[in-house]
Amino acid sequence: MIGTLGIETEATDDGIVRGRMPVSDRILQPYGLVHGGAMLTLAETLASHGTWVAVKDEGSLALGQEINASLLRPISSGHVNGLATARRRGRTAWIWDVEITDDDGRLCALARVTIAVRPGPKDLPENGS
Repeated sequence: MIGTLGIETEATDDGIVRGRMPVSDRILQPYGLVHGGAMLTLAETLASHGTWVAVKDEGSLALGQEINASLLRPISSGHVNGLATARRRGRTAWIWDVEITDDDGRLCALARVTIAVRPGPKDLPENGS
């Protein structure tokens, strides 16, 4: 999914993950607006990646568990930008707030994402998000 949508991510050690994806025909709904599901895919990707970066060295996986969002304004060109902030870093679940903006910095969606932390196989891939 990440490659198909062209999602780029950058995680930091302080519970912040930034990312974006280009607006293209593959994420537009019939009216020429970015599909809400594409915005939520970006939100979950950022939260999953940020959790995975923090727990991978323990041999754990980060798995999407729940997402809810408010879609506030449409995006029709440029990029869908995301800023994810870790709000709770638990032993078995992390909770993230994700702001989705357009290229002009306008708030387009707000999401709350819960990521489950589970033990992983011994041979985890290098990029498990």
